[in-house]
Amino acid sequence: MNKSNIARIAGFALAAGITTGLTITPATAQSGGKEKCYGVAKAGKNDCAAGPGTSCAGTSTRDYQGNAWKLVDKGSCTSIKTPKGNGSLKPIKR
Repeated sequence: MNKSNIARIAGFALAAGITTGLTITPATAQSGGKEKCYGVAKAGKNDCAAGPGTSCAGTSTRDYQGNAWKLVDKGSCTSIKTPKGNGSLKPIKR
């Protein structure tokens, strides 16, 4: 193995570690000062769970869709105002 290959492998390992370290799961996000806020995401900008027929992040089809959520600072969700009403800690019908 030459120095170039070793540097490339080390760079890949470092990048993989950084990426893994920055991944936010809902459980860690909620305990780390974030919470799911429903009804505040613009179309295609949700973090995950946008209801039947969608897979996850970026799949909401309407602005402020009630079953699509975005991670926000803990305690701020219900004070977020949208043209369709405030954010909610639970899915809402819209």
